[in-house]
Amino acid sequence: MIPNIPVNAQWSKNGVTVAGGLQWGFAMNQLQNPRGIFVDDDQTVVIADWRNARIVQWKLNDTKGQVVAGGKGFGSQLDQLNGPTDVLTDREMDNLIICDRVNRRVVQWSRRHNTTQGEILVERIPCGGVAMDNQRYLYVSDEDKHEVRRYKIGDKNGTIVAGGNGNGTGLNQLDLPSYIFVDQEQSVYISDNNNHRVMKWNKDAHEGIVVAGGHGKGNALTQLAYPQGIFVDTLYTVYVAGMHNHRVMRWPKEAKEGTIIVGGKGEGPGANYLRYPSGIFFDRYGNLYVADNGNHRVQRFFIE
Repeated sequence: MIPNIPVNAQWSKNGVTVAGGLQWGFAMNQLQNPRGIFVDDDQTVVIADWRNARIVQWKLNDTKGQVVAGGKGFGSQLDQLNGPTDVLTDREMDNLIICDRVNRRVVQWSRRHNTTQGEILVERIPCGGVAMDNQRYLYVSDEDKHEVRRYKIGDKNGTIVAGGNGNGTGLNQLDLPSYIFVDQEQSVYISDNNNHRVMKWNKDAHEGIVVAGGHGKGNALTQLAYPQGIFVDTLYTVYVAGMHNHRVMRWPKEAKEGTIIVGGKGEGPGANYLRYPSGIFFDRYGNLYVADNGNHRVQRFFIE
């Protein structure tokens, strides 16, 4: 459920740790470089726990997480993951869909109890991010081919919906696409990592539109530095984690510059700091969740 967020909304400057935060580690109350996140309607946070080769979920107010995929060490067997970068919940089928980056595959795990292994959906793809539209089409970014493909579940080939023209700075090109978001019109928003911009490709378009950044790497309000997680609300406001700027920014539709909504004070471990933020997500109430990669935690910033 995409929340209705007022264009002038504010969030608490201090985050509350809802997962991890006890230095890095592999215990059930720890994370190690969390990447993509997804928040269910009941505020359960599902986390791609990258260096622990697992997907964990933390229910609201829990003091430790639960492994829901992987967690059997680094490997390529069906009960293992290796460097997962992103995860989403397919609510209709009660499945997790995981970008298993180092294994170059997208896998599906049932959320039902006693599930011991996943199923490969797409092979031979160094995926950076995954998304699903309201018709249950799957979108996957390919970091080697610099493109995003759309798949019907069960389809192994997919269709290019963004990029696919080699790496570069042109409007029909991407350079290391990572996280993606798909809106209600099937427009695809892409964190174009090495181009320090967020691109929007309308359905069936042959080139994209710059909707955030695009003015080189930097910390000005017109710039991004290695954008990662993105989210788009019902007003088409784009929210993006600037990984090397240690901040999350908001870019209203057609804005020429963004505003910092959390972080932006440099890197640090405090409640009002971030360190290399990666995935972001908003719950149904408009609260912001950030995978605070370098602090090995997930922070929640309450909407005010």
